[in-house]
Amino acid sequence: MRKIGKLDSGTKLILVKLIHTVVWCVFASAIFYILYAGIFDRVTILVWFCVGLVFIEGIVLFICKWKCPFTLLGQKYTDNTDIGFDIFLPVWLAKNNKVIFSILFFIGLALVLWRAL
Repeated sequence: MRKIGKLDSGTKLILVKLIHTVVWCVFASAIFYILYAGIFDRVTILVWFCVGLVFIEGIVLFICKWKCPFTLLGQKYTDNTDIGFDIFLPVWLAKNNKVIFSILFFIGLALVLWRAL
């Protein structure tokens, strides 16, 4: 492996995967919290913060042509671009991530809006 700075490419890819996984967990938690709040009528300022966070994520994905910036960063450190190369998730979840969490988000958002109105 070639050296980049003080860390080699493999080490940098692992760091990207770790950070990407942590960020994914934050967004997944936000989406589950929105869904929870909508189901159990717990609409608070934190719910609206999570909704805003997910909308910002959507804007970032749109700007990056529906690719996560961590995926783009990870591509700099490997030639392997198989599904899930850039995150510590099962391949089936990495492959279907956007669909699964978009559905959960919009169901949660609909429930939160229904509760709020």
